[in-house]
Amino acid sequence: MSLVRVLVGTRKGAFILTSDANRERWTIEGPHFGGWEIYHLKGSPADPDRLYASQSSGWFGQMIQRSDDGGKTWKTMDNKFVYDGVPGTHQWYDGTPHPWEFKRVWHLEPSYTDPDTVYAGVEDAALFRSTDGGASWQELHGLRTHESASRWTPGAGGLGLHTILLDPNNPNRIYIAISAAGVFRSDDAGQTWKPINRGLKSQYIPDPDAEVGHCVHRIAMHAKRPNVIYMQKHWDVMRSDDAGESWFEVSGNLPTDFGFAIDVHAHEPETIYVVPIKSDSEHYPLDGKLRVYRSRTGGNDWEPLSKGLPERDCYVNVLRDAMAVDSLDSCGIYFGTTGGQVYASPDGGDTWAPIARDLPAVLSVEVQSVP
Repeated sequence: MSLVRVLVGTRKGAFILTSDANRERWTIEGPHFGGWEIYHLKGSPADPDRLYASQSSGWFGQMIQRSDDGGKTWKTMDNKFVYDGVPGTHQWYDGTPHPWEFKRVWHLEPSYTDPDTVYAGVEDAALFRSTDGGASWQELHGLRTHESASRWTPGAGGLGLHTILLDPNNPNRIYIAISAAGVFRSDDAGQTWKPINRGLKSQYIPDPDAEVGHCVHRIAMHAKRPNVIYMQKHWDVMRSDDAGESWFEVSGNLPTDFGFAIDVHAHEPETIYVVPIKSDSEHYPLDGKLRVYRSRTGGNDWEPLSKGLPERDCYVNVLRDAMAVDSLDSCGIYFGTTGGQVYASPDGGDTWAPIARDLPAVLSVEVQSVP
């Protein structure tokens, strides 16, 4: 019987939650790296024992940790993320030039086929790749030296490259998202990049049709349809059917279209999930009721999923990397909150139960199905 391993990064360490395929009883291991911010913890699709973790501290800086035994033991890897190519600047909040400065690794994305290849999205926004299991890192500097880079501006959380999508059918195609610059695509394994933001509308930039400057919170896709991309924007839920060449809104009947997390059902490419948040100034659920919303039609028609979730007085947030799905026959959906709860649904969102209640604030949730 398969095991399900839920990898949770928090403000004060990493936790690994494990269950069998029934997903009824869970054990919690951790904290690993107690007291450290773990921005992202993710396993390799090519090797279920290989895990990568982004470990960060305001005092001690950034570290990458690797486990080769499913999280039982860890090894500190090379932490030299050195910007390559022309130094350059990006735009600060007030429009003045600001030099690039490395702060942290927001997101780790292992290769589908090679456990030693892993990508890292960092702040200030840049993309790095390691081909030796994290022992060394090289910048794919074609992104940061793109002609639009001087016009990139930080979102409220910084100028973070927070999402990396690898096309499983085309090893040369990579999508990335930057807050607040937008979405970019490479068709040559990261050497050159194209902004793909046509159709996005953003209120607080001078040109609402600008090529860059859009605050994208998260993008997601289904492995069987990599040309269809879903987006949770600062405001608006968006969809592209042409690999990001154009976007259209699918917020439909959502009670609010602000949020951070978005994901896709493992077996139903038209079934997507979001967690609506009241507003960009009030980062908690509408009316204090925690709800996941599901669309079975790829957007526009949404239904609230509430069975087992808090019905009142709930004022937590669900961050951009804090939702994930498993690959079991009855697809499981998981998300974590800034209140330290991790919720799981073993039936595609119909019912929910907390599988952890009192963790530190959750920054990321990922899932592995282990044979």
